[in-house]
Amino acid sequence: MSLPCSDCFTDLLCSEDSSEIFSGESPECSSDLESPACIEESIASFIEDERNFVPGFDYLSRFLSRSLDASAREKSVAWILKQTSGWPMQLLSVACLSLAAKMEEALVPSLLDLQVEGAKYIFEPRTIRRMELLVLSVLDWRLRSVTPFSFLGFFACKIDSTGDYIGFLISRATEIILSNMQEASFLEYWPSSIAAAAILCAANEIPNLSLVDPENAESWCDGLSKIPK
Repeated sequence: MSLPCSDCFTDLLCSEDSSEIFSGESPECSSDLESPACIEESIASFIEDERNFVPGFDYLSRFLSRSLDASAREKSVAWILKQTSGWPMQLLSVACLSLAAKMEEALVPSLLDLQVEGAKYIFEPRTIRRMELLVLSVLDWRLRSVTPFSFLGFFACKIDSTGDYIGFLISRATEIILSNMQEASFLEYWPSSIAAAAILCAANEIPNLSLVDPENAESWCDGLSKIPK
C-alpha cells in the first residue's frame, strides 16, 4: 500500500506501534498535524540540534588510543540489545533504558519488566533510580536527544516519493542501525549521516530504488554531510 510522504515522519508526527515498524507495514500517521514546510523546519532544527547530542570531538580518538575502555560501551549497548555484561554496565544500561522509556512511551514498563529478559542481575528500583539521577546530572537533564531514528521517515520519503516502500525502508534502516550500534566507529558520524547511509543501504535492496545516487543525499536537507564530524 502506498503511503503519502506527509504521513511518514515517525519522529515528527506519528504515534505508531513498534510492531508496525518492524513488520514492514506502512505506519498510520496524522497527516494534518504539520505542513511540509513545518516538517522541513523540524528537520532543519534536528540538524542544528544534533551537534549538542553527540560525544566530544576527541571521544573516538580516546577509544582508539585506549584511554577509554571501548569494551564498556560495547557491553552497555549489548545489554540494551539483550545480550549479557557485568553488573556496573548492566545497571547503567537499565537506567538509560528506563529514562528512554519515560521519554518515549505513554505506558512506561516497570523497572522489573525492563530487567526480566536475558538479565544476569536484578537491581532494586531504588538502586536504578539513583543511577538515573546520576545519568540525568551528567546530561544536565537534557533528554531530548537527536538520533538517527529522528531522520528515517523524512529521508525515506526523499528516496521514495510514491510512498510504496516507506514501511520497508524505515524498518530495514532501523535494523541496519541497531545491528551496528556496538561499533565505536559510529561515533565518528553525525546522526543524520548515519540515518542517510542506512536508508541508502535499505533502498539498495529494492530493485526500483537501487539506482538512487548516494551523491544526491546531501541535497535532502541543509546541513546533511557525508564528511565525518
